Parts: sequence; C-alpha cells; structure tokens
Amino acid sequence: MYQVLYRKWRPKVFEDVSGQPQVTTTLKNELISGRINHAYLFTGSRGTGKTTCAKILAKAVNCLNPQNGDPCGECEICRGIDDGTVLDISEIDAASNNGVDNIRAIIEEAAFAPSKAKYRVYIIDEVHMLSPGAFNALLKTLEEPPSNVVFILATTEVHKLPATILSRCQRFDFHRIAARDIADRLEYVAQQENIQLEDEAALLIASVADGALRDALTLLDRCMGVSDNITSEVVQKTAGLAGRGHLFDITRSIIDKNVKQALEITQQLYNESKDMGRLCQELLDHFRNLMLIKTMKSPESLIMLSAQEREQAKQQAQEFSLEGIVYVMDVLQKSYDRMFKGGNKRAEMELALIKLTSVQLDTSTEALMARIAKLERMVKNGVTVSPEHKAQSATAEVKEAAAPVVPKINREQLTVQTTPQAQAVASQAKTDYDYDTIVKNAVPMEDWQEVLEVLRKYSITIATSFKNTRAYISGDYILIDSQNELAFKLLKQQSQRERMREAVKEVTGRVYKLGPYKKLDQQDKQENPLDQFIKQAKESGVPVEEE
Repeated sequence: MYQVLYRKWRPKVFEDVSGQPQVTTTLKNELISGRINHAYLFTGSRGTGKTTCAKILAKAVNCLNPQNGDPCGECEICRGIDDGTVLDISEIDAASNNGVDNIRAIIEEAAFAPSKAKYRVYIIDEVHMLSPGAFNALLKTLEEPPSNVVFILATTEVHKLPATILSRCQRFDFHRIAARDIADRLEYVAQQENIQLEDEAALLIASVADGALRDALTLLDRCMGVSDNITSEVVQKTAGLAGRGHLFDITRSIIDKNVKQALEITQQLYNESKDMGRLCQELLDHFRNLMLIKTMKSPESLIMLSAQEREQAKQQAQEFSLEGIVYVMDVLQKSYDRMFKGGNKRAEMELALIKLTSVQLDTSTEALMARIAKLERMVKNGVTVSPEHKAQSATAEVKEAAAPVVPKINREQLTVQTTPQAQAVASQAKTDYDYDTIVKNAVPMEDWQEVLEVLRKYSITIATSFKNTRAYISGDYILIDSQNELAFKLLKQQSQRERMREAVKEVTGRVYKLGPYKKLDQQDKQENPLDQFIKQAKESGVPVEEE
C-alpha cells in the first residue's frame, strides 16, 4: 500500500527534525547526560513536529544502543517500537479518550513494570481535550509518578491546560517552521522520490503551509499526482491559488479606484474555479507583505517573493499610506470571516472590492473623518458644489495641457524676411500669453504644504518627490519651484498628474494648470530660442530684418 509522504519521511532522529533546534538540542543534551524527566509538555501549532519528537524521545529513552542522544534505529527495542510489537509505548488520542475512566486505566497500568522496555511511555496527544475530572485524576500521578514511567503530553492549545498540570511538566514550545527550512526539506524529499521540484515552487508550498511541515508534505503529495516536474504553476493549480500577477492587478485597481477592473478580475478567477475564500486570504497576505515593506528596512526574511515580485511590491507599497494598508487589511479580514459564517463567498469578495475601490461607500471612521476634513477645507476656501461648478471644473481639466508650461516670447513687431519655412518657424514663437508676465504676477501659495499632505493619500511617491519645494499661484497656473527633475518626470505621467490635481483641488477648490517655476533672471541667462534662430539664419546667409 502507498504510504503518504508525511508518514514515509517522518524523521527518525532529532537531527532530521526541521526548524526546532530549541527543542531537539535540549532533549539530546538531557538524554546524553541521563537527566530524563518524568513528564514533558510539547506545545505549538499543527504540523511542527510535536508527535514526531515524542516518538523519537520514546525510542531514545529505551534504546539499547543510543547514538549521541538519538535512538540507533537498529536494536530490538527500536525496531519493536517502529512495528508496534513493543507494548510499553502507548499513544493516546485525548480527543476520543478524554474521560476519567480512560485516565484511571492508564494510572493502573503504569503501576506495573514495563514488559520489555526500560520505561513505559505514554504519549497523550491533544491533551487539552481531557475533561476536568480526567485532569484531576492525572494530577497525582504526574506529581509522584512511578520511576519507570514517562508522560509526554502534546497540545496545540496550551492555554486550556490547568496551571497545576503545567507546573508539573517540562515544557517545550514548538515554533512555526520557517519557510526556507520547509522548502529545504521538501527539496530533499523530492530528490529522494526522483521528482523535479523548483525552488520557487517549494517556497510557494512552504508559504501556503504557513509553518506546518506536515501540511507542506501533504500538498507536495498532491502535486506529485499532477506532474513529476513541479513548478509554481503546478502548485497554484493544485492548491487552487490565484497567481501573484492577479494579486498585483487587483491591488492596482484598488490604488486607481477602478471598480470595473477589480470586478472583472474577480469574475475571471471565479470562472477558472478559484476559491473566493482562498483569493481573499491571498490578497490579505499580499497586503501584509506591503505592510512589512512599509514598516521595515529589510523585510526580505519575512516575505516570500521573488526579486522581481519584491520590486513590484515595493512600488505598490509606495502608493499607499500605512493607514491605507491597514484599512484594506481590515476590510478583507472582515470579509474573510463572514465567508465562513454562511455568507456567499463570491458576493463577499465583490462587496469588499467595491468598498475598497469606491470611496463614497467607505463608511469607516477613518474614511468619514477624511471626507469631513475635505469638506471643511472646501468650505474654508469658499467652494460651493453645484452643477455649474462641476461643469467648469471638468472643462478646465480637459483643457489643461499634458506637459508643464514652457516659456514663450511675444514679439509683435518682429519681421523675418526669409524663406516660407523660416517664416513658419518664426510664427510659432508668437502666443497669446507671456510667461514673463505669469512669473511676475506669481505669489507664494500659502497652502502648498497642505497640498503635499493631502497628496500623500493619493501618491506617497509624488509627495516625497516634491518635499522641500515651494509653489506660486498666478491666475489659472500653479508654478512649482523644485530642483528635483524626478518630480517633473512624474508629473508627465497622466495618472500621477491627476493625483496632484486632485490634491490641489481638495485644498483650494479650484482646478489649476501645473508648470515649473523659473525666476526671470535665470531665464535671461538662457539664450532666447528666437534669437538663436535669427543667429543661425544670418550665419546661413539668409537676410533677416528686425523691427
């Protein structure tokens, strides 16, 4: 009969136990020195090696030829424990044997000497399931046990154990196994099974297992049934995962407040039979990565992403404030909880995305306070919202030029006698407004720093780029004084320019055209483009006349 991987590759010695050196090292040292306790308590989450270490310890205390604290695995006792012929080792499930009578039977049996081994070992799994009466019955035996009895208690919920039990046991806490340790063990098992397992696929399995090696081996077993060459795509297909590309796309739709795109991606994943609960959990994990990137200098050890995905995640993290990330995680967590309380998973997922992409539907305290602050700023600036005002704002937004304002020169009396092509170039220098006049009429913008604070909600990247800058207002223009070229490069991108415009509108209540600010003395130092044209024309022998 086929034996599943987590049973077939259960460690036989402490050295093979992954990710629990704080337990295995101490147990080996105690066994080497002969300091064997009468009661051990192993605590930790599922799949971290509690039962495995209990079985190794049961063999090690009875092994006829121990090897540096580990059982030899070859002696009569070790082989008898493995095949179940040594009856002095008992493994009891407290979930189904939790009564007083069950514990009394153990106590009566413990009074007799072992039949074959040196110690009677009782491994009581899920010990927190024992009834209060059973705990009381066990208490006296744990306090004064026979000299040839060892109790090993294992539990995932140590807080449910009475303090009187805890105080009579030597406690070992099993940690969640690091993803890298799980991936290394999976690659070893795959090699022994003659299976090709990519490192990225092993890390993905480890991430899904969430610190439980048994869960990871179970998923690897399922992947082996799909293909002998296990890639990330095979893992995603087997585990019903949404590819990380979809997670980045959904996050982008949240950033852009694009509800249509978010729902279309969800519909596509639903049609591909992706579980909505799993999708919500993965999206929650994705925003956890963004939160760690936002709050830590070196989060690489805590997030399992490739180098390319890590760079992409860093870019998306810059688009959020920390408060924004926490809010998204809160919405997703509440939606995930409702999914498993009888709610429609698909509807809950769509509802969460609509909340995250539609600001007007966000009824959280933080969102309401932000909207109230926005209204207060608009009232402070004398803004009234009306259909006419909306139409004017929309018209101004459409007419705004995509590029920053470029200085132009107006010379009404200039006549150039040259070829038609030269005359066409010269005519382009004429315009309806004078940049010099715009600069002369510019006054400092008092609310500029407030604009940058509001801008942080839309784009932290732009807000950071415009740090320590000043702005001036002149008519319909806001001229920005900055020595950072990156700032103006960002403004050339339509999405970033829209965010700047929204921040300005939120503070001032008006829609302005954006451009760079250059002092007049700096402009005079630059060669006039029209003078340069006249100079080149003269050098080429073309007659030019200036009036």
